[in-house]
Amino acid sequence: MERLAFRAQTIVADVLIAFAAFSAAYSIAPSGLTTLALSPSPSLTMAQLVGLYGALAGLFTLLFRRELSPWRYASIPDALVLARIALLTVGVFLLCIFVLDRAQALPRPTLFMAPIFQMIGSMGLRIARRALHEHALDTFSPLKAVTDRVGQSTSLLLIGPPAAADTYLRDVARSHDRTYTPVGIVGTDRRDVGQQVRGVCIIESLERLDEALADLRRWNRYPRAILFLEEPGRLKGLTADQLGRLKNDGIRLLRLPSIVDLSHHEGVTLLPMPEINIEELLARDPIELDAAPVAQLIRGRRVLVTGAGGSIGAELCRQVARFKCAHLTLLDISETSLFEIEREMAETYPHMSRSAVLCDVRNAARLNAAFMAEQPDLVFHAAALKHVSMVERHPCEGVLTNVIGTWNVAEAAKTAHAAQMVLISTDKAVDPTNVMGATKRLAEAVIQAQQTVGDGTRFSAVRFGNVLGSAGSVVPIFKSQIERGGPVTVTHPEMERFFMTIPEASQLVLHATATSAKGEAGDARLFLLEMGAPVRIIDLAKQMIALSGRTPGKDIEIEVTGLRPGEKLTEALLDETERSVPCAPKVMEVISSSALRVTADHLEGLQAHAERGEVAEVRRALFDLVAQIRGEKPGAAPHLRVVAGR
Repeated sequence: MERLAFRAQTIVADVLIAFAAFSAAYSIAPSGLTTLALSPSPSLTMAQLVGLYGALAGLFTLLFRRELSPWRYASIPDALVLARIALLTVGVFLLCIFVLDRAQALPRPTLFMAPIFQMIGSMGLRIARRALHEHALDTFSPLKAVTDRVGQSTSLLLIGPPAAADTYLRDVARSHDRTYTPVGIVGTDRRDVGQQVRGVCIIESLERLDEALADLRRWNRYPRAILFLEEPGRLKGLTADQLGRLKNDGIRLLRLPSIVDLSHHEGVTLLPMPEINIEELLARDPIELDAAPVAQLIRGRRVLVTGAGGSIGAELCRQVARFKCAHLTLLDISETSLFEIEREMAETYPHMSRSAVLCDVRNAARLNAAFMAEQPDLVFHAAALKHVSMVERHPCEGVLTNVIGTWNVAEAAKTAHAAQMVLISTDKAVDPTNVMGATKRLAEAVIQAQQTVGDGTRFSAVRFGNVLGSAGSVVPIFKSQIERGGPVTVTHPEMERFFMTIPEASQLVLHATATSAKGEAGDARLFLLEMGAPVRIIDLAKQMIALSGRTPGKDIEIEVTGLRPGEKLTEALLDETERSVPCAPKVMEVISSSALRVTADHLEGLQAHAERGEVAEVRRALFDLVAQIRGEKPGAAPHLRVVAGR
């Protein structure tokens, strides 16, 4: 009822504006005053003319659905529609009165002035309403000094295109947010310098950022925070040295919330602007994805994440929670990690249904009991041992967690009738030369062999490269080494790796899962995430040193230590027997054939060796199975087509 009342008020207001506009035009037009008195003449009276004009205005307002457009968001398209309504109103009005009495009582100037007054009145009131909504009239207060407004908030420099600055400043005005005071804009086009966006001047282009900062310091308006309106990696002209100097100068580097953060909020100012992590400043193209397929996948579903306390698992939990799952189960063997992610979920999403399960994926009985109790619809298997050097020294533990644990999770998912299970894999599974890579390749084969025709659970695996900022990855290691003053250690000057950020990796896993859900149930599917071009580790080290405000080779030394056992110079995303085809934005599907269908019998001996701690036998059996999967050695099991072309 409130909505209908609001719409009725909008129509009545536009009709009254039309009444007033026509009355004013009629009154001031030459000879218009002589027709004010009612008389028995056949000509139409002023009251009749005004009533007809207002009725037509109300009719066209209804036809163009102006009651659905809130006044506080009035814009140029609204002004164009209002102009069209005014012109149609006066045109049809002229036709009607010409038919009725040949327009005898109507002064001709009224036909020109009435639509102008109508447009001015209808748009003027809407502009006034928007100005009140955005608190734009506060700047007219003669009693409020500029220092009263600026002194209580942090000075903020905006970096990005004027269109993005306009969107941000409009959202700030609507929310009446005084956390930051914009002191200027550094644009992306030199031709925009000197212009203003909602009262904030574009002081320089990005190529002259240092000059802009010098000017602001001279004007006593030096910023204490910088907001990047686009991903820093997309803004051409920014250098690692510049960003390092800014961080050293105590300037907070901020970014707008991501599309996932904004999926359930109206504007950027309703969420805190996060500081940019150093991994986000590394030179790479950002990934943008449509959130709709993921929202459709997650909303109202019960989701279980193994390894929920790890870097990828925790981010999957955050993004699943944002898309309003029906229930979230956090499963991990690490008590501390599980406690931390559960506490974060409780604080961030206090009303979300959730449960935390302290469980080892190696324990099949305990895992089955947990799955039957939780009844998940979607299972994301992120629990794994992932450090190459550590698993190389402890291959038995790697096999028990990465291979046997994956088998246990897959069996539990089938028993609990989960709709989908997704394995988080790695590029190290391609032509593996180390135990960790071999265990993940065997885990992929386990998942691929689980899918059977007519089975209710869909199985898939998602393969991607290194994740920037994940626990134990190269970025945190370099960070700690730089903070200690160096040296930064690199195993080989020519080593290259594929990189992506934790949120990007998690978003792409969810998109691959949504893609898998759309296909027909059949073979298990293996997905590959587009990683862009590989990055040289030594270049990454130099860039991170520069981002810290120091000079590589002068302030911080780089030390080459040599390759570790099982480590490769470069990683590949596809094996020699595989090819990829696009299936979704930034997601490829791997088309492959495996020479071995992995069964419980294949894993029984491997598990026995691992439980007895027989390192040599574990290595031999593991790489023997991987060789059979890749077709390098003949296997006794029947041929399996892993992922069919779709």
